[in-house]
Amino acid sequence: MANSSVELTESMAVQRLPGRWAAAWVIAFVALWPAPGIAEAVLTSGALFTVVRLLQLHVKGGIRPLLSIPAWALTGVLFMAYWLPQAVSAVDAADPGKSWTKVAAALRYLPFMWLVAIAVATPQRRRTTFTGLAVITGVWTLDALAQVLLGSSPLFWSMDQLKWLVNGHGLCSAEEIAAADRLSGVFGPCNLKFGQVLATMSPFLLFFAGARWGRWGWLLAAVLVGVVLVLAGSRASWITYALIVLFSGWRLLGAKWMTLVLLAGVVGLAALGMGSSQVRERFSRTAMALSGDAKGVNEALSGRSQIWGAALCMVREHPINGVGVRDFRRAYSGCDPMPERTAVWGATPALHAHQIVLEILAETGLLGLLLWLAGAAMAMRAWRYACAEARDRARPAALALAATVFPLNTHLAFYSTFWGGVTVLLAALFAGALLAQEQRRTSQA
Repeated sequence: MANSSVELTESMAVQRLPGRWAAAWVIAFVALWPAPGIAEAVLTSGALFTVVRLLQLHVKGGIRPLLSIPAWALTGVLFMAYWLPQAVSAVDAADPGKSWTKVAAALRYLPFMWLVAIAVATPQRRRTTFTGLAVITGVWTLDALAQVLLGSSPLFWSMDQLKWLVNGHGLCSAEEIAAADRLSGVFGPCNLKFGQVLATMSPFLLFFAGARWGRWGWLLAAVLVGVVLVLAGSRASWITYALIVLFSGWRLLGAKWMTLVLLAGVVGLAALGMGSSQVRERFSRTAMALSGDAKGVNEALSGRSQIWGAALCMVREHPINGVGVRDFRRAYSGCDPMPERTAVWGATPALHAHQIVLEILAETGLLGLLLWLAGAAMAMRAWRYACAEARDRARPAALALAATVFPLNTHLAFYSTFWGGVTVLLAALFAGALLAQEQRRTSQA
């Protein structure tokens, strides 16, 4: 009896080790996104940590699972839907050695997704994780508003000063700072992803504010994030955020109030457009689409119609498994529909398709698209058959993931190191929260 008690205590202690640090690891990873190299190191170390701890659990044996069986399964399926297309595309890639190295490196996403799912598998850890993500999003929003008033992001300025102290160089060059044409926030003028990242993470702040302070808390958070996103100038982030506001506010405010909020948002957007030269420039560029000619449409889309034409060419030439993940830039010159004309973004080749469906088709082919669709179908099936309580606890992550991969939008590169990490994080948060196995007390006879 005494031996059984000791073994049970040791087992419970070992089991808690991965879970105890999971929430902190996830929060640290997201908080460090403005420093991509450090964030990537956190992701990789988190994956290694998870592998070691799970092996330890396996050796000890007889321990209650950290995740429910459906959560393990869905996390694995979503990983395979992301990773298998990359492996398939590497079979006949232009540089097989480099491609297979990327495929091997991407395996780290699976244990990292396990870690993320573990971070939201119990009520306490889920509350810690989601609250931490909401706080990060709120701090970034307030920091961006401070940039509007002060001319510089206090958080980015602090990071830049630290970089000067370390090696005598800033985070961004003078040319990059001068070329920045939008509110850059904590990410800085040489990494203009702030708008899309903030829009993607906004559900965690909006649901947190709504749960804690009700309608008025949600409205205040929605307005503050909305102002920042308009000034950040990314039209893709405007679409992402519009979807998030619509679906998060509809349940909280109801149809009547949500309609008034949307109308107020349109008026506010027009007012900000009148007062900001950067926003006016984006409105003017968007209006070029009404000119009716191909050049005007291409200008309105910041050259994306030219990129999409090249992507379709790649799909025609490599329909089965694509040109290879992250090899879009190599194949671009052979598929550029307007090689005689200098592109809107400059003389360099396009780096990716800027649209999720075209990116998957061009880089991983029809096989890749079918695998992605299979993953999406499994995620939707899990949502459909989940109970109301499970849907409620997973709603922030589900909305963030759905809005991020919404196909009728433009996108960052889903197979890039940064945005790939964001995507698998959201997928794991969704799977872990939706299929969480709530803690049960262990009784002794």
